[in-house]
Amino acid sequence: MSLLRHRDFVRLWTGDTLSQFGASIGQFAVPALAVTQLAATPFEVGALTAAETAAFLLVGLPAGVLVDRLRRRPLMLRTDFCRFALLLTIPVAWWLHVLTVGQLIVVALLVGLLTVFFDVAYQSYLPSLVGREHIVEGNAKLQVSQSAAQVSGPALSGLLVQAVGAATSVLATAFGFLASALFLLRIRTAEPEPVRGERRGMRAEIAEGLRFVLHQPTLRGITFCTGTSNLFSSISGAAMLLFLIRQLGVSTGLAGLLMSAAGVGATLGGLIATRLARLFGQARIIWLSQLAAAPFGILMPLAQPGWAVCLFALSGLGWGFGAIVYNVAQVSYRQAICPDHLLGRMNASVRFLVWGTLPIGGLIGGGLATWLTPRGALWVGAVGGILAVGWLLASPLRTMRDLPTTQAA
Repeated sequence: MSLLRHRDFVRLWTGDTLSQFGASIGQFAVPALAVTQLAATPFEVGALTAAETAAFLLVGLPAGVLVDRLRRRPLMLRTDFCRFALLLTIPVAWWLHVLTVGQLIVVALLVGLLTVFFDVAYQSYLPSLVGREHIVEGNAKLQVSQSAAQVSGPALSGLLVQAVGAATSVLATAFGFLASALFLLRIRTAEPEPVRGERRGMRAEIAEGLRFVLHQPTLRGITFCTGTSNLFSSISGAAMLLFLIRQLGVSTGLAGLLMSAAGVGATLGGLIATRLARLFGQARIIWLSQLAAAPFGILMPLAQPGWAVCLFALSGLGWGFGAIVYNVAQVSYRQAICPDHLLGRMNASVRFLVWGTLPIGGLIGGGLATWLTPRGALWVGAVGGILAVGWLLASPLRTMRDLPTTQAA
C-alpha cells in the first residue's frame, strides 16, 4: 500500500511540509535581518550560524537516551509549541525597537536545543508509524517536502523581506512550527510504549548508542562523511549571504532566488531517489550520490557579478540533488539496521557527530570570511566537501549494493 493512503503519515507529512517551509524562510530571514538591519559583523553572522546548531554538541547525546525512554509524538508536540513561542519574540522585539544581534543568537540557540529533541524523536518515530518496509518511501516523501521548501523558501523569504521586512518574515517560521504541532495532534495511530528495560544510567546508555554507531564500519563511514561534509558546508553557509549581498552586490530578493536553486536540485533528487536506489542499489547510491554532487561546490566561489552569478545557482542545483539522494539512502540504511530500542540513541549519536560540526564550521566560516573574504571561505568549503567523500570510498559500502535484510546486533 502506498503511504499516500496512510492517513496518519499524510498528517505527519503535511505538518512537516508546512514546518519545513516556515523553517526555510527563517533560515534566510534571520541572517538577512542581522546583515541588512542590525549591521552584524562577519563574525557575528558566523556566531549566529553556530548558535542554530550548537545544541547538537550540548545536548545531542542525552537527547537520544531521553527519546528512547519517552513516547515520541508528545515530545515532538511540546518542542513545536515552544519553538513557536520563542520565534514570536523576534518580531515583537523589532516592533518595540529593542531587537539586538544578541537576542537573535539566544533565540537561535534555544530553538536549536528544542530542534535536537524534535529531530531525534522524529527519525525514531517514523519506523513505528509506517513500518520498516515503508521507511525508504517515507523518507523520500519527507525529503521532497524539505526540498520543495528549499526551492521556494529562500525566494519567498527574499520577497517577504523586501515587502514587509526581515523581522516580520520570521512570523512565517513561527507559524510553520505551530502548523506542525496541530497536524501531529490529529495522528491517531497508537505509538508503542517505550521498552521498559533496566536503566543503567545516562552515561552507560549514551555509550551504548555511540558504540553501535562507531563499531559498525558502514555506519562509521556514513557518519564521518556526513560530519566532514557538514563542517565544510557550514563554513560556506556562514559566508553565502555576505558573498552575495556585500561582495557581488545582489539584492536580497535575488540572493534568495539564487539560494533556492539548491532546493530545486533537492526536489528533483527527492522525486527520483527511490528509483535511483532501485537502479543502482540502496547501499551503492549512498556513495555514488556524494561522489557526483561534491564537485559542484567548486562553482560557487567562481560566481561573479553579471551573468556569471548563475554559477552560484548551478552549484546549488547539483549539490542539492546529490545531497537529498544521499540523505534518503543513508537515513533509510540507518533505520533499517538499527534495533527499535536503540533508534533514539543511534539517531542522537549520529546527529551529535554530524551536526556537532556545524557550529564549529559556522565560527570558522565567519572567521575565514573576515580574514580571506567571503569568497575565500567558499573555496575552503568547496574543497573540504570533496574530501569528505573519501570516508565512504574507504568503507564497506563501496562493495555493497542493497540494504541488509537483518538488523545489526
